[in-house]
Amino acid sequence: MRAQRSKFDERRKAFAPAKVNLYLHVTGRRADGYHTLDSLVVFADIGDRLAATPADGLSLTLSGPEAPGLAGLGEDNLVLRAARRLAASGGIAAGATLHLEKRLPIAAGLGGGSSDAAAALRLLAALWQLPLDEPALAALAAELGADVPACLWGRPVWVGGVGERLEPAAGAPEAGILLANPRRELATRAVFAARRGRFNAAGRFAPMPTDIGALARLLADRCNDLTEPAIALVPDIALVLSALERLPGALLARMSGSGASCFALFPDRAAAERAEAVLAASRPQWWCAAGTLAAIN
Repeated sequence: MRAQRSKFDERRKAFAPAKVNLYLHVTGRRADGYHTLDSLVVFADIGDRLAATPADGLSLTLSGPEAPGLAGLGEDNLVLRAARRLAASGGIAAGATLHLEKRLPIAAGLGGGSSDAAAALRLLAALWQLPLDEPALAALAAELGADVPACLWGRPVWVGGVGERLEPAAGAPEAGILLANPRRELATRAVFAARRGRFNAAGRFAPMPTDIGALARLLADRCNDLTEPAIALVPDIALVLSALERLPGALLARMSGSGASCFALFPDRAAAERAEAVLAASRPQWWCAAGTLAAIN
């Protein structure tokens, strides 16, 4: 009975971790206007939480410090879109009452909405007992947004194409991480529209370093190609990067995704938490959170 209860509870709760681009190169642009990318994506143990209970229809309630930013989306919330798409693909009439505890800022370059959608796919596929394999779920994820397939993967991964080409980044080391956002939303489409100049080459490397110091040194030779256009739109991003670089123990500071969130890597969680205390004291108006980079299952 205890084992059955544990499985029952697991099916009704899912974690939606923050997605972090350790580097992001824009490698080209397709005829349809979408840009092709090369990126090393990892996940932090910082994120949102989604819960579900069986119901006749689909509904979503919100809580958490970042919930007000989603209040105006209504039925266009990615969690509900993922739920409707999954139900339609499975040909089922089952529903669910969903509750999202929102802790990641929105439009922040951390894949919060995409991670929430991926969590909804995993959670509801189990709740509704849909016989979907990983390729089938991945195909649904790709229909919802470019970041959703990587978030569905939920482990360190090389990302190519427009986000749909995934290869495991085996052996990525654990590290402390501090995320920071200047409380400025930034639309991905606007950042890509502001990008200028030539495209970059892929930055993949092998083997994967086994310690975070060596990985940080490799990453220093790579970049986030969206940083310059993002700063042009939100100059406060430059202030965040400068503040992170000066924190004791910081190994690397960089913008994630299309911004405005940035991150700094540290040898371990304790170092990241000490840095968080320093940053929060000096910049109380910013959002920040410390944690660990590790595989999220």
